[in-house]
Amino acid sequence: MKVAVVGGTGVLGAPLVAALAARGNEVLALSRTAPKALPDGAAHRAVDLTSGQGLAEALAGAEAAVDCSNAPPKAGPAQAVLVEGTRRLLQAEAEAGVHHHVGISIVGCDRVPIPYYRAKAAQEEAIAVGTIPWSLLRASQFHQLLAYMFERCGRLRVLPTGKARLQPIDPTLVATRLAEAVHAGPGGRLPEIAGPRVQTLGELAAAWRQARGKGALPLRVPMIGPVGKPVREGALCNPAAAAGGPTFEQWLGHEGKGGDG
Repeated sequence: MKVAVVGGTGVLGAPLVAALAARGNEVLALSRTAPKALPDGAAHRAVDLTSGQGLAEALAGAEAAVDCSNAPPKAGPAQAVLVEGTRRLLQAEAEAGVHHHVGISIVGCDRVPIPYYRAKAAQEEAIAVGTIPWSLLRASQFHQLLAYMFERCGRLRVLPTGKARLQPIDPTLVATRLAEAVHAGPGGRLPEIAGPRVQTLGELAAAWRQARGKGALPLRVPMIGPVGKPVREGALCNPAAAAGGPTFEQWLGHEGKGGDG
């Protein structure tokens, strides 16, 4: 099967390209810049979701497309990439004869009213009303995102803590689930996937501090209001969807080297 992976050089896209190639697929990693290396059976194509440049050529002959693209958290860029870019991608897929669109979203994105999550919810809607048969997987936050956040704050000698509840996951598990979805065919909304354990932001911060040995002052993040309250109550978690894999502490100890979120 020929599969195009949009954002195929990112935190999720790269392990997905590897997983699909290992299954014997012909895989195209689509992104603005080429990676240093790709697994056997994979090639790179330059595309830009915000302009559509390169999409037609990259999708030619593809039977399935997986969108692992990401965007900055501000409303404008998130809307441009995740919503308008998705519509542009779906149109290009239709013109190329793609049979299956696979999307990735976030557990609880419709329950936490911040611009990025609003854009993810709108992206889900764009996929659902499109003409391409689809599958959509919601996942909890990646370990790399938390590590990146703590690293950025640590440079300022502060460490965010508090009662926010999160359930971080290793993206390689998500990549495996997406590869399975590609081969299973269009399945609509798929069962969610989340990390092995629900933890508070304070617990995760303590794990990062111990693993990195950084000195930073705790900065409590109040979980109140329309954003904080649902996060404190676990809106971004799904214990029933726990998929195993390393905890954040284990990931930091064995694989975590920071990340770009």
